[in-house]
Amino acid sequence: MATATAKKNTSIEFTKEQYLFWYEKMLLMRKFEEKTGQLYTMQKFGGFCHLYIGQEAVVAGTVTATQKGDKHITAYRDHAHPIGLGMDPKFIMAELYGKSTGCSKGKGGSMHMFDKELNMMGGHGIVGGQIALGAGIAFAERYNETDNVCICSMGDGAVRQGILHETFNMAMIWKLPVVFIIENNNYAMGTSVDRTTNMTDLSTLGLSYGMPSESVDGMHCETVHDAIAKACQRARKGEGPTLLDIRTYRYKGHSMSDPQKYRTKDELNEFKSQDPIKNVFNTITKKKYATEQELKAIQDKVKTQVEESVKFAEESPLPDASELYKDVYTQEDYPYVMN
Repeated sequence: MATATAKKNTSIEFTKEQYLFWYEKMLLMRKFEEKTGQLYTMQKFGGFCHLYIGQEAVVAGTVTATQKGDKHITAYRDHAHPIGLGMDPKFIMAELYGKSTGCSKGKGGSMHMFDKELNMMGGHGIVGGQIALGAGIAFAERYNETDNVCICSMGDGAVRQGILHETFNMAMIWKLPVVFIIENNNYAMGTSVDRTTNMTDLSTLGLSYGMPSESVDGMHCETVHDAIAKACQRARKGEGPTLLDIRTYRYKGHSMSDPQKYRTKDELNEFKSQDPIKNVFNTITKKKYATEQELKAIQDKVKTQVEESVKFAEESPLPDASELYKDVYTQEDYPYVMN
């Protein structure tokens, strides 16, 4: 029977290695995004740019709760996801710069990060477009009789797309191995959740389909990991999808052009007091998992990685004009689809 409960605590005991992994990954996400915002204002690259600052625990907790063959697909706020999965940030930065060495050959930019080897099935610019794609990927895993799960992430604004309901219905009928994550940062661009629905507990969206659903504290890696691990276990057993309304918060605007006039400084400061990186850092120091020098070494390593990613992007070549005609589907390639 489906339930909609607020999950804030976990009884799982996490290791020292787990916390140090989370700290380094989240710090790299944060510093990379801060540098990205700085470079964007310097007009080093253009297009849309959506930062993940504040939401790092969602990716970090998800990555440690999944296995190597699992697939990951998300929306356009997608710089942190490949970092969490292990992509060298230099390839992400090069993609932002539109360089040929970028993870999408410089053709995708900020909103379209892909990596086949890491099973990063892309950031997607069409609002809600990845929801059905995620179910399709899960269908392929089931068809091929693998043990893999698809993690399909979306924002709280995307849940208002009709495709979500069609996808949820089919995913439950076919018991697809997919975990639907709502990265609920309270705002769809500048519109708050409570202005778009009278049911602010977004986990209830899965209940009419009999989909197990719950709300999860997204400011702590521990609770995210716990919820994702249980959902994946269920999917691997052939019991179908789960919906997780993961409550998080973005410290920056919807995009770099957002003046953020729709929220107060008090609200922002309240969520900054729950900073997911600070939460992990405090646990590490409290349990003496690392010395001050060891933490400084991690910080220096991250700083170097970010600096090297900028240098790599600056020095990489732009794509050749011939790239315009590559990786493009034509009627000759797929005549049975294009007719």
